[in-house]
Amino acid sequence: MRILFLTQIVPYPPNAGPRIKTWNVLRYLVERGHQVVLASFIRPEEQQYLPVLEAMCAQVFTVPIRRSRFADIFHWLRSNFTGRPFLVERDNLVEMHTLIRRQVSNGKFDLVQADQLTMAQYGLTAADAAPKNNRPKIVFDAHNATWMILERMMKSTSAFLRPILKLELARLIHYEGLLIEYFDHTLAVTEIDRQAFLKVTNPKVAPEKISVTPIAVDTVELAPVKLKNGSRNILTLGSLQYPPNADGIRWFLREVFPLVRQSVTGVSLTIIGKKPPPDFYTLAEPYGGDVKITGYVDDLLPYYQEAAMIVVPVLAGGGMRVRILEAFSRALPVVTTTIGLEGIDAVPEHDVLVENSPESFACAVVGLLNDPAQQAALATNSRYLAETQYDWRVVLKQMDTLYQG
Repeated sequence: MRILFLTQIVPYPPNAGPRIKTWNVLRYLVERGHQVVLASFIRPEEQQYLPVLEAMCAQVFTVPIRRSRFADIFHWLRSNFTGRPFLVERDNLVEMHTLIRRQVSNGKFDLVQADQLTMAQYGLTAADAAPKNNRPKIVFDAHNATWMILERMMKSTSAFLRPILKLELARLIHYEGLLIEYFDHTLAVTEIDRQAFLKVTNPKVAPEKISVTPIAVDTVELAPVKLKNGSRNILTLGSLQYPPNADGIRWFLREVFPLVRQSVTGVSLTIIGKKPPPDFYTLAEPYGGDVKITGYVDDLLPYYQEAAMIVVPVLAGGGMRVRILEAFSRALPVVTTTIGLEGIDAVPEHDVLVENSPESFACAVVGLLNDPAQQAALATNSRYLAETQYDWRVVLKQMDTLYQG
C-alpha cells in the first residue's frame, strides 16, 4: 500500500510523547512493506534529522513553519471569523494545502493518514483533491480527544480566561465531531478517548469507525536500569510547554513535595523538560539544591540511574502518558494519578502506585522511598507489562487490518 503520512512535527528523534507515537507507527508501516511518503511541517532546528527520515521513507516533503505570540493573536482572531478552533487556524498554511493537492492529484495513494488534530484539515484537502474515481482512504490518528483535555483544564483556569476557553471548547467539540464523521476511520489511543469522540459526533456514525490502538514504546531500546541503592531522588519529566504537564508538576512541587520533605531526610527532586515556566524557579528557590530544574536534556539515562522513582502528577489531559510507559520499560517505580494512568492497563499496587490528593500522593512517595522491596516489585512487574502489552512490535499488529483493507 502507498501511504501519504501527514505530521505536524518532524517525527524524529523520538524524544517526546507525540514523536514517540508517530515514529513507531512510521517504522512499523515501513517494516510491513508499505511505501510511506512523509509530508511534515519543519522547524529550523529539525533540518538535521531529515536524513534519517529520508533513508526510511519513500519520499519526504517539508513545509517550514514558525510560531510567535504575535502570530498566535492573529490566528485566534481569525478563528473568531472562521469558527474553527485556534489550534487548527494556527497550523493552516497555504503551502501545505498546495503540497497535499499536488501529491494526491494523480491518484497514486491508497491511504492518507493525518497525524494529530491540526493535520486533519490536510487529510480533508487530500480527499477533495484526489480523482473522484480513485479517492484514497483517509485516516485520522487523533492522539487525543482534544476537546476533553480543554474541558478538564478549564476547571483550574482563572475566571478571566474561562470565557475564552469556553468558546474554544465549543469549536473543538464541533470540529472534532465533524472529523469523526468525515474521515473513513479514526484511531484513538484509549477507550476513554474513543467514547469522548462518539459523544460529540453525529449519532448516526457507526461506532466501528473509531478503533483503539494504544501508544507503543520500544522495550528493546529502553532496557531496564539498575536502581541506585538508597537513592532519595524523585524524578519527574515532561514537555513543560504543554500546560497539563506543567500544571501537574507545579501541583507536586507546591503541594506534595513539602509533605514528603517533612517525612524523609535528604530527599531531592529533579524536574526535566523543555521550557520550564518561570514560576518553577520561584517555587524551587526555598529548597536550594534539593530541587534541580534541568530544562531539556539529550540523555535521560544518567537521571534514571540516580532516581528512586518517577512521579507523573497529571491533573488534566487526555490520551496516554508515554513517560509512564517509558518508565515501566526502564523498570523504574512510578507514582501517578488516576488521570495519569488513563489508557494504561496497569494494576495499582502491583505495577504502579495511584493517588490523587496531595496527602495520599505524598504518603505513597514516602512509603516507596522507605521500602526497597516495594520499589523492586513495582519495577519488575511494570517492566513485564511494558514488554508484553506496550512494545510497538506487539501493539501495532492490530493496525494491519486497517492498512490491508
